[in-house]
Amino acid sequence: MNSPVVAVSDNATPFHPASSLDYLPIKQLRTLQSERLRRTVRRAYDSVSLYRQRMQKQGLSPEEIRGVEDLQKLPLTAKSDLADAYPIGMFAVPLEDVARLHPLASAPGKPIVLAYSKRDLETWTELIVRCLLCCGISEVDIIQNACGYHLFADGLGFHAGAERLGARVVPVSGRDADQQLAVMKDFGVSAVCAPAGYFLHLLDRAEKMNVDLRKLPLRTGAFMAEPWNEAIRRRIEESAGIKAYEIYSLPEFFGPGVGSECSCQDGIHIFEEHFYPEIVDAATGQPLPEGEEGELVLTTLTKEAMPMIRYRTPDRAALISEPCVCGRTLRRIRRIARRSDDVFVIQGVTVSPSQIEAAVLALSGTLPPYQIVLAQENGLEHLELEVEVTPQIFRDQVGFMESLQSKLAHEIEHTLGVRAVVRFIEPHTIERSGGKSKQVIDRRIT
Repeated sequence: MNSPVVAVSDNATPFHPASSLDYLPIKQLRTLQSERLRRTVRRAYDSVSLYRQRMQKQGLSPEEIRGVEDLQKLPLTAKSDLADAYPIGMFAVPLEDVARLHPLASAPGKPIVLAYSKRDLETWTELIVRCLLCCGISEVDIIQNACGYHLFADGLGFHAGAERLGARVVPVSGRDADQQLAVMKDFGVSAVCAPAGYFLHLLDRAEKMNVDLRKLPLRTGAFMAEPWNEAIRRRIEESAGIKAYEIYSLPEFFGPGVGSECSCQDGIHIFEEHFYPEIVDAATGQPLPEGEEGELVLTTLTKEAMPMIRYRTPDRAALISEPCVCGRTLRRIRRIARRSDDVFVIQGVTVSPSQIEAAVLALSGTLPPYQIVLAQENGLEHLELEVEVTPQIFRDQVGFMESLQSKLAHEIEHTLGVRAVVRFIEPHTIERSGGKSKQVIDRRIT
């Protein structure tokens, strides 16, 4: 397909061949999506028993899926399906055609595995290039890759994309904060890729070491791995003197690369010629009107080894179709504030971690690493909030800390109607994996 001629606004990222599909005319984009959807459904039906059985149960054949307008005829897929099909039940290619495997833990005793063909890895690399371009990163940059490697796909994806872009890459992964800061200073790093929560940890360490990141060449950051909010963006941008962009990461697909913010920072552009987005009611699975928040459902349109049809992500989002000032025709999703699978019920009350985050932010002005622990004793449920003590909330006076704990517990009870025990804990106490921490630990007997 020839690259389209596009008119790009003054606010857009300078044109690069890798980003040509960002600006496809809508009619041309829908045609491409429909062609790819037909091929994906055919492959999934022929090669994956789960899809074939569910379609047959509905009396549905691949020929009835003529375009994206027919997508809602297809059954939904969930993470539990991936766990039930472990290890290779979701593969659409023979094992000898799989170039990479990523086994991941999803629940105790219920692992999932992600598979990539050689073409999948090429696709992923191009998607990361587009993400970096969206974030204003180019071949002239020195990129510090602080994302996890090993079985985490994030670091490997950013590494391959940055090298394809032509930038220089420092693959520090999740090494200790002192080494991260030393690398930034010694090599004139201009861009960083990291989980947002991990970068906040680097900011705290920099303050303790009297390192002013604003005086370094660092100018932009691509952050992913967990939902984060505007308060966190402001803190990152003000403390580090950079522009902070969100890249949408979904481990069940590729990891990072599903979509990215652009220079406008007004929603995440979904690379929808590869991932077709829908918003559904989490309870019924029925489509919701455009602009209404619900569960984000995505269908892969080009993934070979492990196609995903109408996959229910854990993310709550809303679709934006209005044109973006940057000139991209790709639809956007509003910032993901929470994930459905993080929502929990305690003492009969449904609680989202974002509600607790709001209380922490209101009192401390920042969002330190925290963890919600759900416990049960003598048949009674308890909510505990563990918050790492950072320089922003630390004071020498014991009375101040006790007062802050009391105020935070009161704010949570006033907002949620649930009593919480708040404990301040030492920095780096909360276990992290690949720079990410698990927000909710449920220790109740079920």
